[in-house]
Amino acid sequence: MDGESAIETFFKGNFDLCILDVMLPKMDGFGVAEKIRATDPNIPIIFLTAKSMKDDRIHGLKLGADDYMTKPFSIEELILKIEVFLRRKYVSVSINDQYKVGKYSFDYRNLTLSLESDNRSLTQKEADLLKMLLDHKNNVVKRSLILEKLWGEDDYFLGRSMDVFISRLRKYLSDDPKIKLDNIHGVGFKLVIEN
Repeated sequence: MDGESAIETFFKGNFDLCILDVMLPKMDGFGVAEKIRATDPNIPIIFLTAKSMKDDRIHGLKLGADDYMTKPFSIEELILKIEVFLRRKYVSVSINDQYKVGKYSFDYRNLTLSLESDNRSLTQKEADLLKMLLDHKNNVVKRSLILEKLWGEDDYFLGRSMDVFISRLRKYLSDDPKIKLDNIHGVGFKLVIEN
């Protein structure tokens, strides 16, 4: 597989961890990691490389790699590292099921958005969208990423459907003036929560 195919595969799938060879054709592993990190700041990334140069290791870690293994490496060690990262990921997901959103409380697992004693039930898609925006709070989330991750593909008509969900979330959050769900024209959406 080459770097460009790796990026395509990443955006089409739903992955818990990425293992990238630094020496990929078309686009190297560093370039692939940059693209992945721009859209998913939390997914664990492990680099595999034949290079043991300190500069390469530092470059990979600066790009947001979680670990770096030099060839030849032990498969057992790689498997143990994968297990550690996946355990961490699932622990953090369960902790992050509860969010404070300005004056609101959002319970992702139970699909509820609450303001004082008023509990609103959300659809799964509304909850998925709100969680994605919160996981990237104060950062732009690209339309294409939302569509691919939550709707399955980047399509004009699905985009119109997404806009309806964005409007609903704006309405649900409208009782707190410190919360803004901005449309960054032609790019995506940004959930801004003032302190």
